[in-house]
Amino acid sequence: MVRLIAFDVEGTLVKARSSWVELHKKFGTWEKGKEYAELFFAGKIDYAEWAELDASLWIGRKKGEILEWADSVEYNDYAFELVEFLRENGFKVVLLSSGLMCLAGRVARELKADYVYANELIFENGRVAGVIPRVDFEGKGAILRRLKEELKPELTIAVGDGFNDLSMFREADVAIAINPHEGVEGDHVVESLREVREIIEGLIGGR
Repeated sequence: MVRLIAFDVEGTLVKARSSWVELHKKFGTWEKGKEYAELFFAGKIDYAEWAELDASLWIGRKKGEILEWADSVEYNDYAFELVEFLRENGFKVVLLSSGLMCLAGRVARELKADYVYANELIFENGRVAGVIPRVDFEGKGAILRRLKEELKPELTIAVGDGFNDLSMFREADVAIAINPHEGVEGDHVVESLREVREIIEGLIGGR
């Protein structure tokens, strides 16, 4: 018996809302980054172009600076306890982030997730040299669908907060929106990871 749960990372498991935005602010590139975001949401560039333009603003930045930021990001309350509960109840845990692997990878290691997908900065000689865009704005649903085909879970749950989580919400049996952005809806809307556990306990109680 396999169960599957997919989490967004930023704003869901950790307090940072966007690794892209946080790094823009750290490096003083946010004004240009906002221009690129507007181009994407206006349909003038695709996600890969947006990621490449964003990362181009950080060319030459030290890997250590970026990892220092990623290591400073705090977890939302009850993240560790929730994932431990899920593992004890037969869930495979997947992290799906359209943010950056420097943060998502750390979270996956520390929470002992089974799978992690995120966009990956390229480093050469310890400095940013580009990006590999692996999870685009609509890409979470396709990744979750592939995992469902592979694992054939009896139950699939998705937990997230943003518009880029809606594609994985559509693939899940149950979608849980946690402190969602305006206009984002799930089967359940909660304010904390403790409430996520309560919902899941209700779902698996009779299984």
